Amino acid sequence: MTDAQPGPSGAGSAARTCYRHPDRTTGVRCQRCDRAVCPECWTPAAVGVQCAECLAAARAAAPKRPSALARAFRPGSRVPVVSYSILGLTLLVFVLQWVTQGAVTAALAYYPPLTAIEPWRMLTVALVHSDSSIFHIVFNMYSLWVLGPLLESLIGRARFAAVYVLSALGGSVAVLWLAPLSIVVGASGAIFGLLGAFFVIQRRLGGRNVQLVVIIAINLALGFLIPGVSWQSHVGGLLVGAACAAIMLRTRRADQQRRQALLIAAVAAVLVAATVVRVLL
Repeated sequence: MTDAQPGPSGAGSAARTCYRHPDRTTGVRCQRCDRAVCPECWTPAAVGVQCAECLAAARAAAPKRPSALARAFRPGSRVPVVSYSILGLTLLVFVLQWVTQGAVTAALAYYPPLTAIEPWRMLTVALVHSDSSIFHIVFNMYSLWVLGPLLESLIGRARFAAVYVLSALGGSVAVLWLAPLSIVVGASGAIFGLLGAFFVIQRRLGGRNVQLVVIIAINLALGFLIPGVSWQSHVGGLLVGAACAAIMLRTRRADQQRRQALLIAAVAAVLVAATVVRVLL
């Protein structure tokens, strides 16, 4: 038997036949299983070469990299998944409003006289928008697209979700008390809650918020001046969002997180109590 030519595993190895091609002699061996491999059957490794079977086994044993979606949702990710999830869900519901020719709108819109038997409408109202004008959903979702990721990065996913949901509920409670016979659609209460929360946080951190005050004032004024716009929902959402942000700022330390959760829960309890009282009157 002749000496093998030098190969990736070093020169001078005794020649053998490739384990997959018996008619080929080679002095190269797999670094994992020591089987002889020809150039067609080896794959360069960090040290030496590997045969096809060992390479496949190594790849199967290697931890799988999570998908981009899984990486976005994992703790520590900077992707504003709550903002984007709300936006996507709202757009999906808007499509369904068109497809069902108003059936989804009728099922999810908030009508105060139905509060006692269908209380979930106080929250689902934030998912439906006017199907007679595209500008309603465009304005609200653009506001969410711009403001949501910024606020979510400041306070975290769970707190952001709490502010959004409680602000939507606060807007509905305001409608229940101040406009009990109106039919309301839209996420404006929740969006104003984000504006209120961002205003409180920016002011506490010493940022200049003159422009934000102007935006809030203009949008509140439009609610009073334009017929068919629920200013009650705007005011209710704004106040609840600001209250939640104030609580979060005053309980920022790690040892205050339990107190923070209890206070946020208290805000929710107050809104539920206000709903029950108004329904019973």
